[in-house]
Amino acid sequence: MKGLGLCVSSQTPLVRFSQSHEEIVRKYSGPNQLLDLSQMLEGEDYEFTAGGVTRMVFPLVKHMVREGISESPHWISLNPIGPEKITASGITLHHIKLETERMGGYGYTKESIWKALHGIQKEPVDSLLWRDEFVDFTYYNRLCSELAMQLDKENDFDLFYVHDFQQLPMAHMLHTLKPKIFRWHIPFDESLVPEMWKQSLSSYFNAYDVVVVSCGKYLESLRRFGYKGKAHHIYPYINQDIYKKPSRSEVEEFNHKFGISEGDRVVLVVARLDPIKGQDGAIKGFARVARDFPDAKLVVAGNGSFSSSKQGIGLSKAERWLGRLRELVRTLKMEDRMVFTGHLTHKELQVAYERCELTVLPSILEGFGLVVIESWFYKKPAIVSSMAGVAELVKHGENGFLFDPRDPNDLADKLSIMLSNQNLASVMGENGFKVSGQCYLERGVKSETEMMLNLVGGPG
Repeated sequence: MKGLGLCVSSQTPLVRFSQSHEEIVRKYSGPNQLLDLSQMLEGEDYEFTAGGVTRMVFPLVKHMVREGISESPHWISLNPIGPEKITASGITLHHIKLETERMGGYGYTKESIWKALHGIQKEPVDSLLWRDEFVDFTYYNRLCSELAMQLDKENDFDLFYVHDFQQLPMAHMLHTLKPKIFRWHIPFDESLVPEMWKQSLSSYFNAYDVVVVSCGKYLESLRRFGYKGKAHHIYPYINQDIYKKPSRSEVEEFNHKFGISEGDRVVLVVARLDPIKGQDGAIKGFARVARDFPDAKLVVAGNGSFSSSKQGIGLSKAERWLGRLRELVRTLKMEDRMVFTGHLTHKELQVAYERCELTVLPSILEGFGLVVIESWFYKKPAIVSSMAGVAELVKHGENGFLFDPRDPNDLADKLSIMLSNQNLASVMGENGFKVSGQCYLERGVKSETEMMLNLVGGPG
């Protein structure tokens, strides 16, 4: 049986390159040879882009290739630096390059949409669709759609799978009756959609045959908003097998690198640097209990997103936010109780989870929150923002605590209980480990592939 012809599109690319297209070509091949990611050196030539899209989409499509479900899939994404086209694990990656003069307008528009849908937009939003910057946003979607249509002529796709809000207009621009799926990765609350945007957003959504969201409450909200197609709720998923128990020497190396003593009790926050992630609330909450637990340290891991990186859109919000967090730490006189790690490699992240006593997800609003699942893989309890999608999996007092992310006192109370009662924390970690199976890679991939095959009329 012929494999499913699949075209994937996402703003976030699978990898970020540290060298230009010309440098990569000169180093690894002639100009007419298709580059393969396996030829290149991770950490020197490229790094995998952090974030849920990369951790979910790549394993999903790799599985589909390996099992013969999909044949030679293509993946389109924004990637200003690096080769225009490479192959990775049987997937052809195509990179869109947006002109510098348009990148600012695109970045402004997508950030405005993101802020509005997270309820933190301070500027007026009603006129956004009439601003010049929105033209750049639409132009970017047009480039993605034109490339998808060109590739369709060459490959005769069966299905288009579009990811995240930045790509929402694409279905309107894909001039084909072939099925289109959209996966919405950020929170969805119809009450946050500005009135003047509702008609346009509804039209964009309804151009898709299927929309997938990350938790049940977003599914309900999408229906209330007026989406009339097929809607699915599939929890985000990650490959549990890549989370290993680190060696003692790796733990010691981690402690030395970040100034953590063997007797320190580590409270861990893992998130990109962004105000919506609520690291300031975590710092304030921890400061309220720090005197009661003099051997505890708050470790904040993460740096900016693709949008913040120099290899990406180049927005500087991560840098600014880190400066504000450091100033908050100085004001609270908590310098000796705080660690900012910056970006962690996957190996270092495994050590961080092993080394910590508990994790905190302090996001003001969060599409899901896979860090909670990662924490549970290591049987570590989590204190979770009630505004995160993953809160649906948290049974308060059984496998973790929920708290109000805008109330540092609420977080402080939960920290105090968990740090005071290690037996309770251990039981919560064990219970969380049992629940984490709902986000195993195999479960998510099975749901995704069945959905795709059913849509195109294949065996499900």
